[in-house]
Amino acid sequence: MRTFAGVEDEDKWLAEGIAGIQHNAFFMHRALDANNLREVLKYSVLMLSELRTSKLSPQKYYDLYMRAFDQLRQLEIFFKDESRHGLPVVDLYELVQHAGNILPRTYLLCTVGSVYIKSKQAPSKDVLKDLVEMCRGVQHPIRGLFLRSYLAQVSRDKLPEIGSDYEGDANTVMDAVEFVLQNFTEMNKLWVRVQQQGPGTVREKQEKERNELRDLVGKNLHVLGQIEGVDLEMYKETVLPRVVEQIVNCKDELAQYYLMECIIQVFPDEYHLQTLDTLLAACTQLMPTVDTKIVLTQLMDRLSNYAASSSDVLHEFLQVEAFAKLSNAIGKVIETQLEMPIVGAMTLFVSLLTFTLRVHPDRLDYVDQVLGACVVKLSSVPKLEDARAMKQVVALLSAPLEKYNDIVTALTLSNYPRVMDHLDDGTNKVMAMLIIQSIMKNDSCISTADKVEVLFELIKGLIKDLDGTNTEELDEEDFQEEQNSVARLIHMLDNEEPEEMLKIICVVRKHLMTGGPRRLPFTVPPLVFSALRLVRQLESQDGDIAGEDVPATPRAVFQILNQTIEVLSSVPCPELALRLYLQCAEAASDCDLEPVAYELFTQAFILYEEEIADSKEQVTAIHLIVGTLQRINVFGVENRDTLTHKATGYSARLLKKPDQCRAVYACSHLFWVDDLDGIKDGERALLCLRRALRIANAAQQMANATRGNSGPVTLFVEILNKYIYFFEKGNPHITPSDIQSLVELINNEMQSDNGNTTIHSDPFFTSTLRYIRFQKQKGGLMGEKYDPIKL
Repeated sequence: MRTFAGVEDEDKWLAEGIAGIQHNAFFMHRALDANNLREVLKYSVLMLSELRTSKLSPQKYYDLYMRAFDQLRQLEIFFKDESRHGLPVVDLYELVQHAGNILPRTYLLCTVGSVYIKSKQAPSKDVLKDLVEMCRGVQHPIRGLFLRSYLAQVSRDKLPEIGSDYEGDANTVMDAVEFVLQNFTEMNKLWVRVQQQGPGTVREKQEKERNELRDLVGKNLHVLGQIEGVDLEMYKETVLPRVVEQIVNCKDELAQYYLMECIIQVFPDEYHLQTLDTLLAACTQLMPTVDTKIVLTQLMDRLSNYAASSSDVLHEFLQVEAFAKLSNAIGKVIETQLEMPIVGAMTLFVSLLTFTLRVHPDRLDYVDQVLGACVVKLSSVPKLEDARAMKQVVALLSAPLEKYNDIVTALTLSNYPRVMDHLDDGTNKVMAMLIIQSIMKNDSCISTADKVEVLFELIKGLIKDLDGTNTEELDEEDFQEEQNSVARLIHMLDNEEPEEMLKIICVVRKHLMTGGPRRLPFTVPPLVFSALRLVRQLESQDGDIAGEDVPATPRAVFQILNQTIEVLSSVPCPELALRLYLQCAEAASDCDLEPVAYELFTQAFILYEEEIADSKEQVTAIHLIVGTLQRINVFGVENRDTLTHKATGYSARLLKKPDQCRAVYACSHLFWVDDLDGIKDGERALLCLRRALRIANAAQQMANATRGNSGPVTLFVEILNKYIYFFEKGNPHITPSDIQSLVELINNEMQSDNGNTTIHSDPFFTSTLRYIRFQKQKGGLMGEKYDPIKL
């Protein structure tokens, strides 16, 4: 056995070997030039004797072998030319068998044998059989492997395959196959004999060396796969059984794994499909330590690609019952290999599912069967903690989404949610995001309450806190992205049948209400607008529609909305709740539901009074209230007066005078609505403007008292524009003299500001005056109205 030396020692021995080859090759070439057969054989034997070393690693030995190989090519050319050495090739074949040592003798025999076959003076099968038997004399693993590799190389183009020059009555394809199989068998035995022995570091080095040698053995299978004439029948009856027998019997982990891999890669896909029983049986007979999952995965990937290459081959998969066989084999492997990690089992299921989706995309029962087997395996594990296994489960769950481009199909798989239940919270969220992204990408519409129920069970990791999770620990940006995705999803839930749509809304609400205070501000608004869409739909159908369970009426929807927004207001998130109340009130107005609209406005005012304390938020809220109230025309006189009185009262009680002023003059629009049926109470609109003017004057006085000057006249200019608006709209209580007085007031304020005599320095005021002049110059009815105003 070779002892393991240092790199420097091996380099020295390699250098000595190369030097020996070069030295003897020099004299061999001199003899070749002199056509001296005796000397050629003498020095070729000495040169090839350098390959007898046992000191080199496979990699170093390969370097030495290649030096000798180059010389053997020259030697073969010499042997071909009988005129140079003067001996018939038969006699030469006999002569080289008398060389001294077995290794040089066999190399020479293979070289002359190549020439002998080419001469066709003997059947190639006889020469090949003789050569493969002669090589048995070299039993040193490394030397024997390289010798047989040389034999395979020089004989490759001389095999009696179909279409070759050596095919004939005495030579058949079976002879070529028999030769390669025999050489393969012997090479595998030699390879296996490089056993792992010694301490750990030595075993690791031996393992590495055996890996370096494996291609020498695998080349035989490549040759078998390339021989012309090896049809399916021959492969099924002879080639595969012989190769599999050798693989199973060698009882070597590395050899079994590599050679099974070679079989799958080398031979055609249709052969694999027709010999599936044999291949799968071999997989179950491999050593327990062999990574069978990779072998099976590669096999299924090959078959999947084959199925995807053409629809014409799919019937072959049905004929051989490929799915059932693969499924049973995987079950047996997982059952027998108790030490297989969970990630290995998940990898197998992913490959089987990929195969199923490509070959039998219409068989959802097959897909569900794979997911069911996955559930059984996951149930045997206390808790799935392996990150790689998690990744495989995500791949398993993603495959149906990618194949069908339709989440609705995945929702019909009963085992799909059961697989998701085994994911940890983080991975569950990742998978939920993938599901939502799939829906968005494919513009899928979920149209039944039952499917919505299943869907929201799948994405529950996003819509509520799972056991042991805390939303406070989540990254804010990630959390917002998750909730925005859920919000987008809600808009993809739709059904043209109002009864079913109402059921969908109820299902979604049931799930969203468990989301907690951080999620509700994201998820409630889309639910509200989805429900309002249903209200518009019911309104367009001109009448209530009675469903079997819950009557789909606007009033029923508004009851749900009121309860939903009430939860949001208690989060607390009063500003958002107020906006939603106002949206619903406007929708109730469109449906001519005055009591509902009034109640919703009442809730909005209660929120304003009790929950909104920030002055900036109060300003925003009062303008929203005023704007919404102005657009609503469903209220009777009493209800409208109550609400407008409240709005104007709140406006006048804002903290800052400028905010008070703007809110009060905005209230003027509540008394003058510019449409056919709108309210036109010019007197009360003018009262709002005069009140706003008083507040603006008080604001100027306060500014003068605190800062020493009255500041800009923006508020007065804004009020002036409101006067002009109502003046043009025909409010009889606003006269040209009112506008004239206000213009003069602004001019006086601007002149008195620190004695500044520059008029019209305010751009807004300048633009307003320009507009008045434009209207005066335009003429017509409007020009006549503006004519009394003197600027």
